[in-house]
Amino acid sequence: MKSLSEKMAIRRQRNRPSTTVEIRLPEDVVQDLKEMAPVFGIGSFQALIRAYISEGMRRDESTLNLPEVRNLLEGLKRDGVSDDVIAEKLAETLQRSA
Repeated sequence: MKSLSEKMAIRRQRNRPSTTVEIRLPEDVVQDLKEMAPVFGIGSFQALIRAYISEGMRRDESTLNLPEVRNLLEGLKRDGVSDDVIAEKLAETLQRSA
């Protein structure tokens, strides 16, 4: 598993391979994003979405890389708790704390 600093260094590279992802969003959300992007000096609503995703990922990755959280996750795995259960409970916890 790469460290947070290694992942962040990779993410700073401009010419990384990309893939197209299609998501469905309510029309009013898209309209709000289109209006907000120029206010933040961002050229398109798609770029604003990418910025929001990136911000959320950095926040969650920093949480996951706290020594206490890493120790807890490693302990649960050692005790035989499945990755699926760990992921589900971690998602619930992060959602409640957001």
